[in-house]
Amino acid sequence: MNNRPRRLTMTKKHVDALLVGSGVMSTTLATLLKKLDPSLNILMVERLDEIAAESTDGWNNAGTGHAGYCELNYTPENAKGEVEIERALAINANFEVSLQLWSSLIASGDLPAPQQFINPTPHISFVWGKDNVEFLRKRYQKLSVHPLFADMEYSEDPAVLQQWMPLVMAERGQDEAVAATRVSYGADIDFGSLTRNLVNNLEQQNGFDLLLNHEVSQLNKSADHWQVVVKNRITRQAETIQAKFVFLGAGGGALPLLQKSNIPESKGYGGFPVSGQWLVCQNPDVIKQHHAKVYGKAAIGAPPMSVPHLDTRIINGKSALLFGPYAGFTTQFLKQGSKLDLIKSVSANNLLPMMQVGLNNMDLTRYLISEVMQSHEDRIKTLQQYLPAAKASDWSLAHAGQRVQIIKKDENGKGKLEFGTELVAAADGSLAALLGASPGASVAAKAMIEVLERCFEQQMNSGWQQRLKQLIPSYGESLIDNAQLLEQVRSHTLYTLGLRPADESEKPIAM
Repeated sequence: MNNRPRRLTMTKKHVDALLVGSGVMSTTLATLLKKLDPSLNILMVERLDEIAAESTDGWNNAGTGHAGYCELNYTPENAKGEVEIERALAINANFEVSLQLWSSLIASGDLPAPQQFINPTPHISFVWGKDNVEFLRKRYQKLSVHPLFADMEYSEDPAVLQQWMPLVMAERGQDEAVAATRVSYGADIDFGSLTRNLVNNLEQQNGFDLLLNHEVSQLNKSADHWQVVVKNRITRQAETIQAKFVFLGAGGGALPLLQKSNIPESKGYGGFPVSGQWLVCQNPDVIKQHHAKVYGKAAIGAPPMSVPHLDTRIINGKSALLFGPYAGFTTQFLKQGSKLDLIKSVSANNLLPMMQVGLNNMDLTRYLISEVMQSHEDRIKTLQQYLPAAKASDWSLAHAGQRVQIIKKDENGKGKLEFGTELVAAADGSLAALLGASPGASVAAKAMIEVLERCFEQQMNSGWQQRLKQLIPSYGESLIDNAQLLEQVRSHTLYTLGLRPADESEKPIAM
C-alpha cells in the first residue's frame, strides 16, 4: 500500500495524458498506458477527496462480473419469440478480456492477491411461472451449445434449486413452476478495492500524478494539445495543464465535460439520470445462508440497471447481502453532484432528442415514479418474491450510485435512449469520453483498449499491439469464434483469480 500523501498542486504543466475521474475506467486506461509506455507522463484529476468514490465504489454498483451468465436483459426475445444471444456472447467475451488483464497484473505484482477484489460467487438466473420457465429453458438451450456458456447448468427441480439457493427456495410453494440456470465460477467484484489497488501501484511509478479535490472547468483545443483548466475545490485556485490527450472517464460527469470540449462528435448527445437504492440485510445469520448472485426478470419499462437481484457481496473485505436495486430519479448526474446537472446539460443541439425520448419512454417514466413512491413495506414485498421468508426488520434502505443513460439521435434524426456504453472520440484522437452505464466496470479493459485503438493508432501499430498481447493473450482474436483459445484463456484466468471451485482446482492449460 502506498502511503505517499496525494498532492493538491501540480508541478508539471505539460502531460502526455490527462485522465478525468479516478474510477475503474480511467485507472484501467492509466495502467494500460504505463504498461505500454512507462515513459508517459500521466495526470489523473479527481473532484472528490478520495479515489473511486462515485460509480466505482462497492456500494454504488452491483459488483457483478457481468458475463451474461445470469442477466436476462442481455438475451431478449424477438418478435418471433426467439431468444437473441448475440449481446450475451459479446459481453461474456469482453469480460474475459478484463479477467486476462487482472491475471497478468497479479502475475507482475501490480495487483495483490485476487481475494482482495474478486471472489467466486455462482451466477444464477431464477424465474417462476409457466411462461418465464419456458423462456429460461429456451435461453439455456440456445446459450449452452456455445463454448462460452458450455458450463451453464439448468434445472426445474426444486430439490436442486434448494441446493443452489436455499434461502430463495425456503417457504416456497412446492406446486409453483420454477427454473434456474447456474454458472459456478461467476464472480463478485469489489471494483472500488480493485481501483484503489491499481492507483496505489500507479503512484509508485515515475510519471504519474494524482490530483484530488480538483475539477475540470474548461477544455480548449490548441493546434497540438488541449489546454485544460483545473480548479482546486478547496482553495478555488485554478491552473492550466497542457495535455496531448484527454480522457473523460468521470461516470455521469463525463457528458457535461464532453459538451465543454465542443468537439463536433459531442453534438446531439444528452443524458437521462437514473438513481438506485438497495435493501441491505442487517442479520448476519441470514447473510451467511446465501452465497450466489440470483438475477430475475426486470419489470416492464425498467432500465437495465434495475434488473432485480439478490446478491452476495464482499465489500472492503466484509460480507454483505443486498437486494435491488430500486430505481429512482434525480436531476443529478453524480451521486455527489448538483441538482442542476440535468438542466445545465440541455443545449440547442440536444433539446429535441431529449424531448422525443421523454415522450417515447412513458413506460420508463411511470416505472420510475412508481419506484420513488414505494414504502419500505412495498420494497419488502418485492424482496419476498425472491426471499419468501424475508423479515422487514432485517433489512434497511441504502442509496446506490447514479447512472446517466445516453440520449442520442437515431438514423432518422430522432432521439433515442441507449442503455449500453459508448465511446465518443475526437476525429484526431486527442480526446475521448466514455458515456453510459451497463455493463460498465466489468468490461473496462475492453472499453479502454478501444480508446487505445482509436486515439493511439500510430503507437498501436508501432509495438503496442505486441505488448498488449502479452498482457491479454486473446487480443486481436475472437473468443466467440475460437473455442480452443477460449479454453486456454479461461482455464488460466479462473485458476489465477481463484474463481474455480475447490473441487475443480486442476492447474490451468498452458498459454
